[in-house]
Formats: sequence, structure tokens, C-alpha cells
Amino acid sequence: MNLSNMNLAELRDLEEKTRHEIKKREIEEMVRAREEILSIAQKLGVPLKDILGVQVRAKSAKPAAVYQHPENAELSWSGRGRKPGWVKQWVDGGQPLEGLRSA
Repeated sequence: MNLSNMNLAELRDLEEKTRHEIKKREIEEMVRAREEILSIAQKLGVPLKDILGVQVRAKSAKPAAVYQHPENAELSWSGRGRKPGWVKQWVDGGQPLEGLRSA
């Protein structure tokens, strides 16, 4: 195949087909590798998680509340992520964020 004889549209089409073929082959290789690994594990009678060294992690604890609603103690915020609506209202009302800090 002589690329220098191809126009831009043909090159882009070839690029797209090549990208698609590469993705397809990567998936096929992954499937073959997975099947091979599972077959070996089954022959040995060893759970795959033991071979891979997979450990189950404990779920991380919910971060402690740093800010708390002054009137409703059930509303709290760790200070991470997006500000809840009640925090936005507090700050937009001209109050300092530090005024919500938990004791």
C-alpha cells in the first residue's frame, strides 16, 4: 500500500479502520490471556484471587463532619467535595464559613 498516492479522505478512512482493528485485536488478546490464566488456575486448583494477590479492602470510613448546620444537627459537611445547599445559603447570606465549624 502506497500512502503517498492516497488523498486526505482516504488516509482518514484508513486511520479510522486501523484504529478500529487495533481496538478489536486488543480485546481479542485480552480475552485469550484471560482464558489462559483461568485455565492455568483451574488446573492448579488455586483461586484466581490468590494468584493475583487480590486483597479485599475494607470500605473507608465516612469523613468526619467539619461543618454543621446551626439549627439542624443532622445537616453536616466534611468540607470535601461540593458545598451542600445549606452551606451555600449561609455563605451567600454574608455569614463566614467558619461560623459553621463543628465544636
